Amino acid sequence: MTLAVGQSISSLWNAVNTGTSGSVTVRNAPWSATTAPNGTTTFGFTATGSPTTAPGNLTCA
Repeated sequence: MTLAVGQSISSLWNAVNTGTSGSVTVRNAPWSATTAPNGTTTFGFTATGSPTTAPGNLTCA
């Protein structure tokens, strides 16, 4: 996902992130090993900063 300039991740649960601002990659492998093709996973995060818009370019793969 892409956070707007001025935003950063302040907490993340059920996943591991690479980066805390700008372009951020989130993976959950440490918690549930492998997600099957067409499977689902859930993670949560809190982002702080301004602007208060939702992250853009959210892609799941």
